[in-house]
Amino acid sequence: MGVLAKPELPPGANPDWTIPQGFEHYSEAEHQTWTTLYERQAEILPERACDEFLHGLDALDLHGQGIPDFRQLNETLSGLTGWRIVAVPGLVPDAVFFDHLANRRFPAGNFIRGAGELDYLELPDIFHDVFGHVPMLTDPVFADYMQAYGKGGRRALSLGSLANLARLYWYTVEFGLLRTPQGLRIYGAGIVSSKTETIFALASDSPNRLGFDLERVMRTLYRIDDFQQVYFVIPSLTYLLDVTTGTDFGPLYAKMSNMPDIPIAAIEPGDKVFTRGTQEYARSGGRLRQGAA
Repeated sequence: MGVLAKPELPPGANPDWTIPQGFEHYSEAEHQTWTTLYERQAEILPERACDEFLHGLDALDLHGQGIPDFRQLNETLSGLTGWRIVAVPGLVPDAVFFDHLANRRFPAGNFIRGAGELDYLELPDIFHDVFGHVPMLTDPVFADYMQAYGKGGRRALSLGSLANLARLYWYTVEFGLLRTPQGLRIYGAGIVSSKTETIFALASDSPNRLGFDLERVMRTLYRIDDFQQVYFVIPSLTYLLDVTTGTDFGPLYAKMSNMPDIPIAAIEPGDKVFTRGTQEYARSGGRLRQGAA
Protein backbone atom coordinates (compact mmCIF):
# COMPACT_ATOMS: atom_id res chain seq x y z
CA MET A 1 0.00 0.00 0.00
CA GLY A 2 1.70 3.14 -1.21
CA VAL A 3 1.31 6.83 -0.51
CA LEU A 4 2.19 9.43 -3.13
CA ALA A 5 2.00 13.03 -1.96
CA LYS A 6 1.53 14.57 -5.41
CA PRO A 7 0.90 11.70 -7.80
CA GLU A 8 1.47 12.23 -11.47
CA LEU A 9 0.20 9.70 -13.97
CA PRO A 10 3.22 7.99 -15.53
CA PRO A 11 3.60 8.21 -19.31
CA GLY A 12 1.72 5.40 -21.03
CA ALA A 13 -0.40 4.49 -18.01
CA ASN A 14 -4.19 4.37 -18.15
CA PRO A 15 -6.23 6.77 -15.96
CA ASP A 16 -6.49 4.00 -13.34
CA TRP A 17 -2.68 3.69 -13.41
CA THR A 18 -2.76 0.26 -15.06
CA ILE A 19 -0.24 -0.68 -17.71
CA PRO A 20 0.42 -3.80 -19.81
CA GLN A 21 2.38 -6.41 -17.92
CA GLY A 22 4.79 -6.74 -20.84
CA PHE A 23 5.29 -10.43 -20.19
CA GLU A 24 7.07 -10.98 -23.49
CA HIS A 25 9.75 -8.45 -22.51
CA TYR A 26 11.10 -10.23 -19.43
CA SER A 27 14.66 -11.48 -19.87
CA GLU A 28 15.85 -14.95 -19.02
CA ALA A 29 17.77 -13.45 -16.09
CA GLU A 30 14.58 -11.89 -14.74
CA HIS A 31 12.74 -15.21 -15.00
CA GLN A 32 15.63 -16.86 -13.17
CA THR A 33 15.42 -14.28 -10.40
CA TRP A 34 11.76 -15.22 -9.86
CA THR A 35 12.66 -18.92 -9.82
CA THR A 36 15.45 -18.36 -7.29
CA LEU A 37 13.15 -16.36 -5.00
CA TYR A 38 10.35 -18.90 -5.38
CA GLU A 39 12.50 -21.91 -4.63
CA ARG A 40 14.02 -20.53 -1.46
CA GLN A 41 10.60 -19.51 -0.10
CA ALA A 42 9.00 -22.81 -1.09
CA GLU A 43 11.68 -24.58 0.94
CA ILE A 44 10.95 -22.79 4.21
CA LEU A 45 7.21 -21.96 4.10
CA PRO A 46 5.72 -25.42 4.83
CA GLU A 47 4.84 -25.53 8.55
CA ARG A 48 5.36 -21.76 8.72
CA ALA A 49 2.78 -20.32 6.32
CA CYS A 50 -0.93 -20.89 6.93
CA ASP A 51 -2.82 -23.56 4.99
CA GLU A 52 -4.80 -20.94 3.07
CA PHE A 53 -1.62 -19.46 1.64
CA LEU A 54 -0.11 -22.84 0.78
CA HIS A 55 -3.33 -24.00 -0.87
CA GLY A 56 -3.40 -20.81 -2.90
CA LEU A 57 0.20 -21.30 -3.96
CA ASP A 58 -0.69 -24.77 -5.24
CA ALA A 59 -3.88 -23.60 -6.95
CA LEU A 60 -2.06 -20.85 -8.86
CA ASP A 61 1.02 -22.94 -9.70
CA LEU A 62 3.21 -19.88 -9.40
CA HIS A 63 6.58 -21.57 -9.86
CA GLY A 64 6.03 -22.30 -13.56
CA GLN A 65 8.98 -21.35 -15.74
CA GLY A 66 9.65 -18.04 -14.03
CA ILE A 67 7.59 -14.86 -13.80
CA PRO A 68 3.90 -15.72 -14.27
CA ASP A 69 1.82 -14.33 -17.11
CA PHE A 70 -1.04 -12.31 -15.59
CA ARG A 71 -3.38 -13.40 -18.40
CA GLN A 72 -3.04 -17.04 -17.42
CA LEU A 73 -2.98 -16.31 -13.71
CA ASN A 74 -6.22 -14.34 -13.93
CA GLU A 75 -8.05 -17.22 -15.57
CA THR A 76 -7.49 -19.29 -12.43
CA LEU A 77 -7.85 -16.52 -9.86
CA SER A 78 -11.04 -15.03 -11.29
CA GLY A 79 -12.58 -18.47 -11.45
CA LEU A 80 -11.87 -19.04 -7.76
CA THR A 81 -12.85 -15.72 -6.14
CA GLY A 82 -13.56 -13.18 -8.88
CA TRP A 83 -10.29 -11.30 -8.31
CA ARG A 84 -7.90 -10.20 -11.04
CA ILE A 85 -4.34 -8.91 -11.06
CA VAL A 86 -3.67 -5.64 -12.87
CA ALA A 87 -0.18 -4.43 -13.69
CA VAL A 88 0.95 -1.03 -12.40
CA PRO A 89 4.31 0.77 -12.70
CA GLY A 90 4.90 0.87 -8.93
CA LEU A 91 3.20 2.55 -6.00
CA VAL A 92 -0.14 4.13 -6.92
CA PRO A 93 -2.19 6.92 -5.28
CA ASP A 94 -4.28 5.78 -2.35
CA ALA A 95 -7.63 6.55 -4.00
CA VAL A 96 -6.62 4.48 -7.03
CA PHE A 97 -5.40 1.63 -4.82
CA PHE A 98 -8.65 1.53 -2.84
CA ASP A 99 -10.76 1.64 -6.00
CA HIS A 100 -8.94 -1.36 -7.42
CA LEU A 101 -9.39 -3.37 -4.22
CA ALA A 102 -13.06 -2.40 -3.91
CA ASN A 103 -13.58 -3.84 -7.39
CA ARG A 104 -11.61 -7.02 -6.72
CA ARG A 105 -8.55 -5.97 -8.69
CA PHE A 106 -5.12 -6.31 -7.11
CA PRO A 107 -2.50 -3.86 -8.45
CA ALA A 108 0.89 -5.52 -8.86
CA GLY A 109 4.17 -4.01 -9.98
CA ASN A 110 5.29 -5.46 -13.31
CA PHE A 111 9.03 -5.23 -12.58
CA ILE A 112 11.27 -7.61 -10.68
CA ARG A 113 14.25 -6.83 -8.47
CA GLY A 114 17.76 -7.36 -9.75
CA ALA A 115 19.78 -10.45 -8.92
CA GLY A 116 21.80 -8.35 -6.48
CA GLU A 117 18.69 -7.28 -4.53
CA LEU A 118 17.31 -10.66 -3.52
CA ASP A 119 17.38 -9.87 0.19
CA TYR A 120 16.09 -6.33 0.27
CA LEU A 121 14.06 -4.09 -2.01
CA GLU A 122 12.81 -0.59 -1.27
CA LEU A 123 9.67 -0.78 -3.43
CA PRO A 124 7.34 -3.76 -3.86
CA ASP A 125 8.10 -5.72 -7.02
CA ILE A 126 6.23 -8.46 -8.85
CA PHE A 127 7.53 -11.16 -6.51
CA HIS A 128 6.33 -9.40 -3.39
CA ASP A 129 3.00 -8.46 -4.97
CA VAL A 130 2.19 -11.73 -6.73
CA PHE A 131 3.91 -14.41 -4.67
CA GLY A 132 3.27 -12.59 -1.39
CA HIS A 133 -0.29 -11.35 -1.85
CA VAL A 134 -2.11 -13.28 -4.55
CA PRO A 135 -2.22 -16.79 -3.02
CA MET A 136 -4.35 -15.44 -0.15
CA LEU A 137 -6.77 -13.97 -2.70
CA THR A 138 -7.73 -17.52 -3.68
CA ASP A 139 -9.35 -17.91 -0.24
CA PRO A 140 -12.99 -16.71 -0.35
CA VAL A 141 -12.92 -15.22 3.16
CA PHE A 142 -9.69 -13.31 2.72
CA ALA A 143 -10.78 -12.23 -0.76
CA ASP A 144 -13.88 -10.65 0.79
CA TYR A 145 -11.76 -8.98 3.48
CA MET A 146 -9.55 -7.34 0.89
CA GLN A 147 -12.55 -6.00 -1.01
CA ALA A 148 -14.08 -4.68 2.21
CA TYR A 149 -10.77 -3.00 3.01
CA GLY A 150 -10.81 -1.25 -0.34
CA LYS A 151 -14.32 0.04 0.26
CA GLY A 152 -13.32 1.16 3.75
CA GLY A 153 -10.35 2.99 2.32
CA ARG A 154 -12.59 5.31 0.37
CA ARG A 155 -14.35 6.29 3.58
CA ALA A 156 -11.09 6.70 5.49
CA LEU A 157 -9.87 9.15 2.86
CA SER A 158 -13.04 11.20 3.14
CA LEU A 159 -12.73 11.30 6.94
CA GLY A 160 -9.01 12.08 7.02
CA SER A 161 -8.25 8.83 8.84
CA LEU A 162 -5.98 7.08 6.37
CA ALA A 163 -3.14 6.70 8.90
CA ASN A 164 -5.31 4.54 11.16
CA LEU A 165 -6.58 2.37 8.32
CA ALA A 166 -3.08 1.96 6.88
CA ARG A 167 -2.02 0.37 10.17
CA LEU A 168 -4.77 -2.23 9.79
CA TYR A 169 -3.41 -3.16 6.35
CA TRP A 170 0.15 -3.25 7.65
CA TYR A 171 -0.56 -5.51 10.60
CA THR A 172 -2.88 -7.89 8.72
CA VAL A 173 -2.34 -8.01 4.96
CA GLU A 174 1.40 -7.36 5.16
CA PHE A 175 2.54 -8.72 8.52
CA GLY A 176 -0.29 -10.74 10.03
CA LEU A 177 -0.03 -13.99 11.99
CA LEU A 178 -2.77 -16.60 12.33
CA ARG A 179 -3.38 -18.87 15.34
CA THR A 180 -3.93 -22.50 14.31
CA PRO A 181 -4.11 -25.80 16.21
CA GLN A 182 -0.56 -26.43 15.01
CA GLY A 183 0.71 -23.10 16.36
CA LEU A 184 1.20 -19.63 14.92
CA ARG A 185 1.32 -19.40 11.14
CA ILE A 186 2.11 -16.60 8.67
CA TYR A 187 -0.40 -15.07 6.28
CA GLY A 188 1.05 -11.57 5.74
CA ALA A 189 2.63 -10.93 2.34
CA GLY A 190 5.56 -8.97 3.76
CA ILE A 191 6.58 -12.05 5.71
CA VAL A 192 5.91 -14.86 3.23
CA SER A 193 7.88 -13.08 0.50
CA SER A 194 10.94 -12.65 2.76
CA LYS A 195 13.22 -15.53 3.66
CA THR A 196 14.64 -13.87 6.74
CA GLU A 197 11.43 -12.40 8.12
CA THR A 198 9.65 -15.72 7.59
CA ILE A 199 12.04 -17.17 10.14
CA PHE A 200 12.22 -14.08 12.37
CA ALA A 201 8.43 -13.65 12.67
CA LEU A 202 7.91 -17.05 14.25
CA ALA A 203 11.24 -17.95 15.85
CA SER A 204 12.84 -14.77 17.19
CA ASP A 205 12.60 -13.95 20.90
CA SER A 206 12.71 -10.22 20.11
CA PRO A 207 9.21 -9.19 18.90
CA ASN A 208 5.97 -9.04 20.84
CA ARG A 209 3.19 -11.24 19.46
CA LEU A 210 -0.18 -9.93 20.60
CA GLY A 211 -3.80 -10.85 20.10
CA PHE A 212 -5.56 -8.83 17.42
CA ASP A 213 -7.82 -6.01 18.59
CA LEU A 214 -9.10 -3.63 15.92
CA GLU A 215 -8.71 -0.38 17.84
CA ARG A 216 -5.37 -1.45 19.29
CA VAL A 217 -4.00 -2.25 15.84
CA MET A 218 -5.15 1.03 14.32
CA ARG A 219 -3.45 3.03 17.07
CA THR A 220 -0.12 1.19 16.83
CA LEU A 221 2.80 2.76 15.03
CA TYR A 222 4.92 0.73 12.61
CA ARG A 223 8.19 1.02 10.73
CA ILE A 224 8.81 0.07 7.14
CA ASP A 225 12.58 -0.36 7.00
CA ASP A 226 13.32 -3.28 9.29
CA PHE A 227 11.93 -6.42 10.89
CA GLN A 228 8.72 -5.91 12.80
CA GLN A 229 8.91 -5.73 16.59
CA VAL A 230 5.22 -6.49 17.10
CA TYR A 231 2.98 -8.91 15.25
CA PHE A 232 -0.77 -9.21 15.78
CA VAL A 233 -2.38 -12.64 15.85
CA ILE A 234 -5.89 -13.34 14.54
CA PRO A 235 -7.85 -16.45 15.61
CA SER A 236 -9.19 -17.03 12.09
CA LEU A 237 -9.66 -15.33 8.74
CA THR A 238 -13.41 -15.35 9.35
CA TYR A 239 -12.88 -13.43 12.58
CA LEU A 240 -10.82 -10.82 10.72
CA LEU A 241 -13.54 -10.37 8.11
CA ASP A 242 -16.38 -10.28 10.64
CA VAL A 243 -14.76 -7.82 13.05
CA THR A 244 -13.93 -5.37 10.28
CA THR A 245 -17.14 -5.58 8.27
CA GLY A 246 -19.21 -5.56 11.46
CA THR A 247 -17.65 -2.35 12.80
CA ASP A 248 -18.73 1.20 12.01
CA PHE A 249 -15.34 2.82 11.49
CA GLY A 250 -16.65 6.40 11.62
CA PRO A 251 -17.17 6.58 15.39
CA LEU A 252 -13.99 4.57 15.89
CA TYR A 253 -11.96 7.09 13.88
CA ALA A 254 -13.51 9.93 15.90
CA LYS A 255 -12.62 8.20 19.16
CA MET A 256 -9.03 7.51 18.12
CA SER A 257 -8.50 11.09 16.99
CA ASN A 258 -8.40 12.05 20.67
CA MET A 259 -6.14 9.19 21.72
CA PRO A 260 -2.34 8.93 21.52
CA ASP A 261 -0.58 6.54 19.18
CA ILE A 262 0.82 3.40 20.78
CA PRO A 263 4.59 2.84 20.45
CA ILE A 264 5.65 -0.23 18.52
CA ALA A 265 7.22 -2.09 21.44
CA ALA A 266 4.52 -1.29 24.03
CA ILE A 267 2.41 -3.86 25.79
CA GLU A 268 -0.84 -2.30 26.95
CA PRO A 269 -3.17 -3.29 29.78
CA GLY A 270 -5.69 -5.68 28.29
CA ASP A 271 -3.38 -6.99 25.56
CA LYS A 272 -3.50 -10.73 24.97
CA VAL A 273 0.17 -11.64 24.99
CA PHE A 274 1.26 -14.68 22.99
CA THR A 275 4.93 -13.72 23.28
CA ARG A 276 6.45 -10.94 25.38
CA GLY A 277 9.48 -10.10 23.28
CA THR A 278 12.86 -9.08 24.56
CA GLN A 279 13.08 -6.24 21.98
CA GLU A 280 16.77 -7.10 21.79
CA TYR A 281 16.80 -6.79 18.01
CA ALA A 282 15.51 -3.21 18.15
CA ARG A 283 17.77 -2.25 21.05
CA SER A 284 20.82 -3.54 19.19
CA GLY A 285 20.06 -1.21 16.29
CA GLY A 286 18.52 -3.75 13.93
CA ARG A 287 19.41 -3.84 10.27
CA LEU A 288 17.59 -3.53 6.99
CA ARG A 289 14.76 -5.99 6.63
CA GLN A 290 15.71 -8.55 4.01
CA GLY A 291 13.66 -10.01 1.18
CA ALA A 292 10.36 -8.17 1.42
CA ALA A 293 9.35 -4.92 -0.16
